[in-house]
Amino acid sequence: MTSRSELDEIDKALIRELQVDGRAAYSRLAPMVGMSEAAVRQRVNRLQDRGVIQIVAVTDPTTLGYAIMAMLGVKIAADVSTVAEKLSQIESVDYTVITTGRFDVLAEVVCTDSDHMLAVSDEVRFVEGVINVEVMTYLRMVQQNYDWGTM
Repeated sequence: MTSRSELDEIDKALIRELQVDGRAAYSRLAPMVGMSEAAVRQRVNRLQDRGVIQIVAVTDPTTLGYAIMAMLGVKIAADVSTVAEKLSQIESVDYTVITTGRFDVLAEVVCTDSDHMLAVSDEVRFVEGVINVEVMTYLRMVQQNYDWGTM
């Protein structure tokens, strides 16, 4: 794993630009960082090879027919890692983390409607080891960032 201190200012500038436009041409990035196109290509490839960045398409679930999103707070009475792995395999779960505090696992879900949400929350409840599920339905997404590590 790379620490923040291992990223120089050129790496950070490239990452910032790619966070805005992951398809930015190396020919556009090169003058921004004062390097040749080939050098920028090598930098970006190195960042990808080291696992520092991934260049992916991010979708907006609401534009794809998923009208309901929620965070499920899950309490577990079994091996947390095993149950979290099972939860992560549920199709509508798009984000799963093991955490401390009130819940053992948080799982974000995307659903088409209330009936789908009910079915997904029941599917989570029926996973062996799950003892309680609290559904926190999103009313409105206020902020979602993808710009970590460049400041």
